[in-house]
Amino acid sequence: MSLKTPKLTVVGAGPGDVDLITIKAIKALKTADVVLFDALVNEELLDYIKPEAEQIFVGKRRGCYKYQQEQINELIVVKAKSNGHVVRLKGGDPFIFGRGTEEMEYAAKFGLEVAMVPGISSSMAVAASQNIPVTKRGFAESFWVITGTTKEHKISNDIELAAKSNATVVVLMGMSKLPQIVQLFQAEGKNNLPVAIIQNGTRNNEKIGIGTVDTIEKIVAEKELKNPAIIVLGEVVKHRQAILNIQQQYLVELKK
Repeated sequence: MSLKTPKLTVVGAGPGDVDLITIKAIKALKTADVVLFDALVNEELLDYIKPEAEQIFVGKRRGCYKYQQEQINELIVVKAKSNGHVVRLKGGDPFIFGRGTEEMEYAAKFGLEVAMVPGISSSMAVAASQNIPVTKRGFAESFWVITGTTKEHKISNDIELAAKSNATVVVLMGMSKLPQIVQLFQAEGKNNLPVAIIQNGTRNNEKIGIGTVDTIEKIVAEKELKNPAIIVLGEVVKHRQAILNIQQQYLVELKK
Protein backbone atom coordinates (compact mmCIF):
# COMPACT_ATOMS: atom_id res chain seq x y z
CA MET A 1 0.00 0.00 0.00
CA SER A 2 1.13 3.52 -0.81
CA LEU A 3 1.66 5.97 2.02
CA LYS A 4 0.31 8.68 -0.27
CA THR A 5 -3.29 9.84 0.06
CA PRO A 6 -5.45 8.04 -2.54
CA LYS A 7 -6.73 10.73 -4.85
CA LEU A 8 -8.45 11.05 -8.23
CA THR A 9 -8.19 14.18 -10.35
CA VAL A 10 -10.31 14.19 -13.49
CA VAL A 11 -8.57 16.46 -15.99
CA GLY A 12 -9.83 17.99 -19.22
CA ALA A 13 -7.22 17.77 -21.98
CA GLY A 14 -8.98 20.20 -24.32
CA PRO A 15 -10.02 19.67 -27.95
CA GLY A 16 -6.72 18.40 -29.37
CA ASP A 17 -4.22 21.22 -29.76
CA VAL A 18 -1.67 20.76 -26.95
CA ASP A 19 -1.57 24.53 -26.40
CA LEU A 20 -5.25 24.47 -25.44
CA ILE A 21 -4.73 22.62 -22.17
CA THR A 22 -4.88 24.72 -19.00
CA ILE A 23 -1.98 25.49 -16.68
CA LYS A 24 -3.89 23.85 -13.83
CA ALA A 25 -4.21 20.67 -15.89
CA ILE A 26 -0.45 20.60 -16.53
CA LYS A 27 0.21 21.02 -12.79
CA ALA A 28 -2.04 18.03 -12.10
CA LEU A 29 -0.21 15.91 -14.68
CA LYS A 30 3.14 16.78 -13.12
CA THR A 31 2.02 15.52 -9.71
CA ALA A 32 0.35 12.32 -10.97
CA ASP A 33 1.58 8.88 -9.91
CA VAL A 34 -0.69 7.19 -12.48
CA VAL A 35 -2.33 8.65 -15.59
CA LEU A 36 -5.24 6.96 -17.31
CA PHE A 37 -5.81 8.57 -20.72
CA ASP A 38 -8.31 8.32 -23.57
CA ALA A 39 -7.96 7.97 -27.34
CA LEU A 40 -8.95 11.59 -28.02
CA VAL A 41 -6.14 12.93 -25.83
CA ASN A 42 -3.15 14.34 -27.70
CA GLU A 43 -0.35 12.07 -26.55
CA GLU A 44 2.14 14.97 -26.62
CA LEU A 45 0.56 15.94 -23.29
CA LEU A 46 2.06 12.83 -21.74
CA ASP A 47 5.44 14.58 -21.91
CA TYR A 48 4.35 16.59 -18.86
CA ILE A 49 4.12 13.43 -16.74
CA LYS A 50 7.06 12.60 -14.49
CA PRO A 51 9.13 9.65 -15.81
CA GLU A 52 8.38 7.35 -12.89
CA ALA A 53 4.60 7.74 -13.23
CA GLU A 54 2.60 4.89 -14.74
CA GLN A 55 0.74 5.58 -17.99
CA ILE A 56 -2.29 3.47 -18.95
CA PHE A 57 -4.30 3.82 -22.16
CA VAL A 58 -7.98 3.17 -21.40
CA GLY A 59 -9.63 4.67 -24.47
CA LYS A 60 -11.27 3.16 -27.50
CA ARG A 61 -10.25 3.23 -31.14
CA ARG A 62 -12.55 2.32 -34.05
CA GLY A 63 -15.12 0.90 -31.67
CA CYS A 64 -12.59 -1.34 -29.91
CA TYR A 65 -12.65 -0.89 -26.14
CA LYS A 66 -9.41 -1.44 -24.24
CA TYR A 67 -11.38 -1.27 -20.98
CA GLN A 68 -15.11 -1.13 -20.25
CA GLN A 69 -16.26 1.78 -18.07
CA GLU A 70 -16.77 -0.45 -15.04
CA GLN A 71 -13.18 -1.69 -15.38
CA ILE A 72 -11.88 1.88 -15.60
CA ASN A 73 -13.75 2.78 -12.41
CA GLU A 74 -12.21 -0.17 -10.58
CA LEU A 75 -8.75 0.56 -11.98
CA ILE A 76 -8.90 4.13 -10.67
CA VAL A 77 -9.58 2.90 -7.14
CA VAL A 78 -6.97 0.12 -7.23
CA LYS A 79 -4.23 2.41 -8.58
CA ALA A 80 -5.06 5.24 -6.20
CA LYS A 81 -4.84 2.93 -3.18
CA SER A 82 -1.58 1.37 -4.37
CA ASN A 83 0.15 4.40 -5.94
CA GLY A 84 -1.48 7.62 -4.69
CA HIS A 85 -2.55 10.32 -7.12
CA VAL A 86 -4.43 9.10 -10.19
CA VAL A 87 -5.12 11.56 -13.01
CA ARG A 88 -7.90 10.61 -15.39
CA LEU A 89 -7.03 12.54 -18.56
CA LYS A 90 -10.00 12.98 -20.87
CA GLY A 91 -10.49 14.85 -24.14
CA GLY A 92 -12.34 18.17 -24.15
CA ASP A 93 -14.12 18.86 -20.88
CA PRO A 94 -14.82 15.78 -18.73
CA PHE A 95 -18.21 17.12 -17.60
CA ILE A 96 -19.53 17.50 -21.17
CA PHE A 97 -20.42 13.95 -22.28
CA GLY A 98 -17.17 12.77 -20.75
CA ARG A 99 -18.41 10.48 -17.94
CA GLY A 100 -16.12 12.26 -15.52
CA THR A 101 -18.97 12.53 -13.02
CA GLU A 102 -19.45 8.76 -12.93
CA GLU A 103 -15.77 8.15 -12.23
CA MET A 104 -15.66 10.73 -9.44
CA GLU A 105 -18.79 9.31 -7.77
CA TYR A 106 -17.39 5.78 -7.90
CA ALA A 107 -14.02 6.86 -6.50
CA ALA A 108 -15.62 8.85 -3.68
CA LYS A 109 -17.53 5.74 -2.53
CA PHE A 110 -14.18 4.09 -1.81
CA GLY A 111 -12.82 7.01 0.20
CA LEU A 112 -10.71 8.67 -2.49
CA GLU A 113 -10.23 12.40 -2.51
CA VAL A 114 -11.68 13.70 -5.77
CA ALA A 115 -11.04 16.86 -7.79
CA MET A 116 -11.84 18.08 -11.27
CA VAL A 117 -9.89 20.35 -13.62
CA PRO A 118 -12.16 21.71 -16.37
CA GLY A 119 -11.03 21.50 -19.97
CA ILE A 120 -11.75 23.60 -23.04
CA SER A 121 -14.69 21.88 -24.69
CA SER A 122 -14.59 20.95 -28.36
CA SER A 123 -18.22 22.05 -28.59
CA MET A 124 -17.06 25.68 -28.65
CA ALA A 125 -13.31 25.60 -29.29
CA VAL A 126 -13.39 23.52 -32.48
CA ALA A 127 -15.95 25.81 -34.09
CA ALA A 128 -14.04 28.88 -32.88
CA SER A 129 -10.81 27.56 -34.40
CA GLN A 130 -12.54 27.82 -37.78
CA ASN A 131 -13.88 31.33 -37.02
CA ILE A 132 -17.38 30.05 -36.34
CA PRO A 133 -18.94 31.55 -33.20
CA VAL A 134 -21.75 29.73 -31.43
CA THR A 135 -23.50 33.05 -30.69
CA LYS A 136 -23.55 36.28 -32.66
CA ARG A 137 -25.72 39.38 -32.34
CA GLY A 138 -28.53 39.28 -34.86
CA PHE A 139 -27.90 35.62 -35.72
CA ALA A 140 -28.08 33.44 -32.59
CA GLU A 141 -28.93 34.35 -29.01
CA SER A 142 -28.18 30.91 -27.59
CA PHE A 143 -26.78 27.52 -28.45
CA TRP A 144 -27.46 23.86 -27.80
CA VAL A 145 -24.75 21.27 -27.21
CA ILE A 146 -26.20 17.82 -27.77
CA THR A 147 -24.88 14.30 -27.97
CA GLY A 148 -25.80 12.74 -31.29
CA THR A 149 -25.97 9.25 -29.84
CA THR A 150 -27.58 8.38 -26.51
CA LYS A 151 -26.69 5.63 -24.06
CA GLU A 152 -29.10 3.38 -25.98
CA HIS A 153 -27.25 4.22 -29.26
CA LYS A 154 -30.25 6.18 -30.54
CA ILE A 155 -30.46 9.76 -31.79
CA SER A 156 -31.13 12.25 -29.00
CA ASN A 157 -34.70 13.56 -28.79
CA ASP A 158 -33.24 16.96 -27.94
CA ILE A 159 -32.05 17.37 -31.54
CA GLU A 160 -35.67 17.46 -32.70
CA LEU A 161 -36.41 20.17 -30.12
CA ALA A 162 -33.29 22.12 -31.08
CA ALA A 163 -34.25 22.02 -34.76
CA LYS A 164 -37.39 23.99 -33.90
CA SER A 165 -35.39 26.84 -32.33
CA ASN A 166 -33.33 29.67 -33.80
CA ALA A 167 -30.34 28.69 -31.68
CA THR A 168 -27.03 27.37 -32.94
CA VAL A 169 -26.95 23.59 -32.60
CA VAL A 170 -23.66 21.80 -31.91
CA VAL A 171 -23.81 18.01 -32.09
CA LEU A 172 -21.03 15.87 -30.63
CA MET A 173 -20.62 12.21 -31.53
CA GLY A 174 -23.27 12.60 -34.21
CA MET A 175 -21.69 11.57 -37.51
CA SER A 176 -23.39 8.16 -37.55
CA LYS A 177 -26.73 9.92 -37.09
CA LEU A 178 -26.17 12.64 -39.72
CA PRO A 179 -28.93 11.41 -42.11
CA GLN A 180 -31.46 11.50 -39.27
CA ILE A 181 -30.26 14.92 -38.12
CA VAL A 182 -30.66 16.24 -41.66
CA GLN A 183 -34.20 14.85 -41.83
CA LEU A 184 -35.20 16.55 -38.57
CA PHE A 185 -34.03 19.95 -39.82
CA GLN A 186 -35.64 19.43 -43.22
CA ALA A 187 -38.92 18.66 -41.46
CA GLU A 188 -38.71 22.15 -39.94
CA GLY A 189 -38.18 23.73 -43.39
CA LYS A 190 -34.53 24.53 -42.66
CA ASN A 191 -33.18 23.07 -45.90
CA ASN A 192 -30.85 26.03 -46.53
CA LEU A 193 -29.56 26.37 -42.98
CA PRO A 194 -25.73 26.53 -43.02
CA VAL A 195 -23.89 23.51 -41.63
CA ALA A 196 -20.22 22.95 -40.79
CA ILE A 197 -18.61 19.63 -39.99
CA ILE A 198 -15.13 19.74 -38.50
CA GLN A 199 -13.04 16.59 -38.11
CA ASN A 200 -10.02 16.41 -35.78
CA GLY A 201 -10.67 19.96 -34.68
CA THR A 202 -7.65 22.15 -33.66
CA ARG A 203 -5.18 19.44 -34.71
CA ASN A 204 -2.73 19.50 -37.62
CA ASN A 205 -4.89 17.03 -39.56
CA GLU A 206 -8.08 19.07 -39.16
CA LYS A 207 -10.61 18.79 -42.01
CA ILE A 208 -13.75 20.84 -42.60
CA GLY A 209 -16.81 20.68 -44.80
CA ILE A 210 -19.24 23.59 -45.21
CA GLY A 211 -22.70 23.27 -46.75
CA THR A 212 -26.38 23.42 -45.94
CA VAL A 213 -28.82 20.96 -44.45
CA ASP A 214 -29.66 19.77 -47.97
CA THR A 215 -26.06 19.47 -49.22
CA ILE A 216 -24.01 18.45 -46.20
CA GLU A 217 -24.29 14.68 -46.69
CA LYS A 218 -22.88 14.99 -50.21
CA ILE A 219 -20.04 17.17 -48.94
CA VAL A 220 -19.24 14.67 -46.18
CA ALA A 221 -18.98 11.92 -48.79
CA GLU A 222 -16.82 14.02 -51.13
CA LYS A 223 -14.41 15.09 -48.37
CA GLU A 224 -14.52 11.71 -46.62
CA LEU A 225 -15.30 13.31 -43.28
CA LYS A 226 -15.73 10.98 -40.32
CA ASN A 227 -15.35 10.76 -36.56
CA PRO A 228 -14.04 12.37 -34.44
CA ALA A 229 -15.99 15.38 -35.67
CA ILE A 230 -18.47 17.98 -34.51
CA ILE A 231 -21.53 19.19 -36.42
CA VAL A 232 -22.51 22.87 -36.24
CA LEU A 233 -25.91 23.94 -37.59
CA GLY A 234 -26.88 27.61 -37.68
CA GLU A 235 -26.60 30.99 -39.37
CA VAL A 236 -23.38 31.61 -37.41
CA VAL A 237 -21.57 29.29 -39.82
CA LYS A 238 -21.72 32.16 -42.34
CA HIS A 239 -19.33 34.19 -40.16
CA ARG A 240 -16.39 32.08 -41.32
CA GLN A 241 -16.90 33.07 -44.96
CA ALA A 242 -17.72 36.66 -43.99
CA ILE A 243 -14.28 36.98 -42.36
CA LEU A 244 -12.59 35.49 -45.42
CA ASN A 245 -14.46 37.92 -47.68
CA ILE A 246 -13.40 40.91 -45.57
CA GLN A 247 -9.76 39.78 -45.63
CA GLN A 248 -9.84 39.26 -49.40
CA GLN A 249 -11.45 42.66 -49.96
CA TYR A 250 -8.77 44.29 -47.82
CA LEU A 251 -6.04 42.71 -49.95
CA VAL A 252 -7.76 43.92 -53.14
CA GLU A 253 -7.96 47.48 -51.77
CA LEU A 254 -4.33 47.27 -50.68
CA LYS A 255 -3.21 46.51 -54.23
CA LYS A 256 -5.02 49.52 -55.71
